[in-house]
Amino acid sequence: MTYKIESHNRFLRIAWWILAATVLGLTVAIRIRLLGIPLERDEGEYAYTGQLMLQGIPPYKLAYNMKFPGSYAAYAVMMSIFGQTITGIHLGLLFLNAATVALVFFLGRRLVNSTAGIGAAATYAVLSVSPSVLGFAAHATHFVVLSVLGGALLLLRPPNRQSLPILFASGAFFGIGLLMKQPAVFFVLFGASYLFYRDCRARVGLKKTLVQTAAFNCGAIMPFGIACFFLWRAGVFAKFWFWTVDYARQYGGLVPLTEGMHIFVQVVTSVIGSGWALWILAGIGLVVSAWDPMMRANASFLIGLLVFPSRLAAVAGTGLALVLVLAVIARPLVVALCLLSFRMPAREVLYVGWVGLRGAVNLCAGGNHQLAPVIHILGHKPHDGCLNRG
Repeated sequence: MTYKIESHNRFLRIAWWILAATVLGLTVAIRIRLLGIPLERDEGEYAYTGQLMLQGIPPYKLAYNMKFPGSYAAYAVMMSIFGQTITGIHLGLLFLNAATVALVFFLGRRLVNSTAGIGAAATYAVLSVSPSVLGFAAHATHFVVLSVLGGALLLLRPPNRQSLPILFASGAFFGIGLLMKQPAVFFVLFGASYLFYRDCRARVGLKKTLVQTAAFNCGAIMPFGIACFFLWRAGVFAKFWFWTVDYARQYGGLVPLTEGMHIFVQVVTSVIGSGWALWILAGIGLVVSAWDPMMRANASFLIGLLVFPSRLAAVAGTGLALVLVLAVIARPLVVALCLLSFRMPAREVLYVGWVGLRGAVNLCAGGNHQLAPVIHILGHKPHDGCLNRG
């Protein structure tokens, strides 16, 4: 009997690996077939500035933009290896995407198991070639994801294998992600918050918690500090600060928050619509992570990644009201109804109905973001014009 179970498990593992190899092979073949497609707008900008860097001209001297210089440096490295051509840039993206898929697998294996890692890696490989996310263009997002995944893998090392240099390196990877694109600052905040939360929950002591968090934060600040130093030495720091901070802040304020939320809903609808089956599976996995004992320990990390602080303000009021109804009223009431047939004392029913709320914070935070499009649509008035468009 034991031999049959082991043989069955071995067969499933082999089947999963064959599926992963097939999916990855197809996505790589698609990318190779489209290596020569014209550069997208942002790609041309990055390539031009990266080419100037290869000629010894620093960013923000002859070419200006409101993005941090990390993507320009990444393009300079890619073009120095694969050539200053369209094919060379997209070939660099192919290897970048392959490395990201591998990190997704390792992260899934660390959080759950190898099967989950294979499924997550294959899913990312498919979604990352979708035109809805401009997957064939070497945007800054690809560099952000690669850096953040590397930092997350180091951050999730077992406590007995964790050390200050490792935490510093983890923060540095998160900081490199920030250097690629300003919105990655929320990944940095998430990493620091998760580390602080994990240490407090493990009760490692206030001093050790603060020291480890400080090591992570120092690592996260280091890439930006080094970039600022070299830009200052090159004599372009004032232009860099103007374009990436002052101008970017004014540019970001041109779109009202309500209109930005409407654009966000449209983009999310487009992205999910192109791969709805995979998103449904991801949603099921999200729910399971909150109830499965094996995954519950990592649920805070998984669900915490779904929270986007830059977009919470638009749905905070309605979202918190929904959270309170679900967590404080609906859940205890459903539990009480389910326990009626057991004829338990009212005091015990009340206890059981409330005892599971300890992990509701992360679930509600993630759910608040996931339900943002629904909340926005439900709260939209007909005369706003949203429902009258053809």
